Amino acid sequence: MLYSTPRKTYHINGREELPNLINANSFVSSTNRVKQYVAESRNAIKNILNRKEKKFIIIAGPCSIHDQLSGFDYAKKLKTLADQVSDKIFIVMRGYFEKPRTNIGWKGFINDPELNNSFNISQGINKARQFLLTVNELELPVATEFVDPIIMSYVEEFISWGAIGARTVESQVHRQIASATNLPIGFKNNIQGSVDAAINAIISAANSHTFIGTNNQGKTCIIRSIGNKYSHIVMRGSNNGPNYDKEHITLTEKKLEQAGLAKNILVDCSHGNSNKNYKGQRLVVDNIIEQIEQGNQSIVGIMLESNIYSGSQQLTENPADLTYGVSITDECIGWEETQKIIHNVYQRLKNLPQYTTEE
Repeated sequence: MLYSTPRKTYHINGREELPNLINANSFVSSTNRVKQYVAESRNAIKNILNRKEKKFIIIAGPCSIHDQLSGFDYAKKLKTLADQVSDKIFIVMRGYFEKPRTNIGWKGFINDPELNNSFNISQGINKARQFLLTVNELELPVATEFVDPIIMSYVEEFISWGAIGARTVESQVHRQIASATNLPIGFKNNIQGSVDAAINAIISAANSHTFIGTNNQGKTCIIRSIGNKYSHIVMRGSNNGPNYDKEHITLTEKKLEQAGLAKNILVDCSHGNSNKNYKGQRLVVDNIIEQIEQGNQSIVGIMLESNIYSGSQQLTENPADLTYGVSITDECIGWEETQKIIHNVYQRLKNLPQYTTEE
């Protein structure tokens, strides 16, 4: 007996076709200069992770990009600062365009670039690419968190360091896409604070996978990855409190060693580690640098949530009413404090053996 296959129905309001990557490149194309710079920046981070280069990584910038103008303003300030400390510190700007939500909320600049629930994703992708192109043209590398695997394919070429967040660290899909990229990838401990989740993700991403994805024409295809050897853990605290102290760091070092992984730890000074209070970030930085001064060899860098002005603000019905240079997501430290923190880190690290180049 033959059975007919019922026609599938979907609970959706509509569909809109996105341009494929080839067409997207025709809107905002990268340049040979930027492609070369991104490749060099990725290699610089890999060399730090391999201990071939004696520098400390600082990933600093807005919790999320919501305004291109203030984002460019911040990038120019950060570039000047990066040049001042470049012999000891490798600075990467946070260029976060996707925001994972615990329940609902603004999902980021790519999803809703006009901040008004119009969800002009095509425009968001194009504006994000333009922003990333411009920042890289300053010769300032960019970091981002990958939330949607399809969106990742539209921005990956401009990114020097990528993150898989606390909500997606246990996702097989995200582990697979990490295994297929040439980017150094930081896996955060999960919301509950488990570093085991991140360690399992690092092991998974280091191995080859076969999975379903899309090619440059937007067609569904089978992808066979070769594995990513430059994944590492990001300690970001949890709902239960901070995890940047010496006890947690030592425990994580032991677990990485037991798993046969390189002891590379990057500490997120915001989120659970600051109890979501921007004023707490400085305390985290001081503790981390003190651990390094006392001989810690595994902490390779820190992440700061930083903006032009401190604090945060609520997204309003009229985006024109927003205060310039203030986060609309997590609280950030302001620019003046950012400079002080980074210059202080520079002064404290510059004479330590692990950051002193032998002549």
